[in-house]
Amino acid sequence: MARNKHPEETVNLILDVATRLFMEKGYEHTSIQDIIDNLGGLSKGAIYHHFKSKEDILVAVTDRMTEESNRVLESIRDRTDLTGREKLKTIFKESILRPVQNDIFTTAPNLGNNPRLLYSIFSETVNEAAPGYIQPIIEQGIADGSIRAEYPAELAQLIILTANIWTNPMIFDDSAEESYRKFVVFRQMMEGFGLDIVDDEMMDRLQELASIYQKNK
Repeated sequence: MARNKHPEETVNLILDVATRLFMEKGYEHTSIQDIIDNLGGLSKGAIYHHFKSKEDILVAVTDRMTEESNRVLESIRDRTDLTGREKLKTIFKESILRPVQNDIFTTAPNLGNNPRLLYSIFSETVNEAAPGYIQPIIEQGIADGSIRAEYPAELAQLIILTANIWTNPMIFDDSAEESYRKFVVFRQMMEGFGLDIVDDEMMDRLQELASIYQKNK
């Protein structure tokens, strides 16, 4: 019975069920009661013992989806066979093309209606992604001559905030066409910095993800 599982197994069961329901019904149309009804006897109290809200469940679902992907991004950052500019392009391409993005954009809520989640993404982008992934790559690029930048920390924040926030249809509820136009501007901005890191394959993939979100919201 679900109620007799160890805490880790209980959490995994909740996340498994929530992931399936978010995929099938969408985050906005899935209630805590829907999750409870599919847990084989687990009580509402047991859920709230591990998660404070449906938003907390979504954060945990997303974290689990991206855990392996983050390890891949770390491995790209730490490679010794690429220049800084090559790493920057590779890390963006891997981020966009990885299959888990389909699941993320399928289950995602409208973040404009979820200020707590929106702040969490903003904070993670500025405090973790920019200094943890992008800035070290820019600094390497400055050292090896493949990137020209006077303020690597600020450039890292600009790049990742534009990519993760401004072009994110989950925040601005952009259509696929509106998202595509933003991607064009992002590409032009990067080229203005001498960083040809967005190619046609990535542009097509970004538009595909925007379409997935609009279809499943």
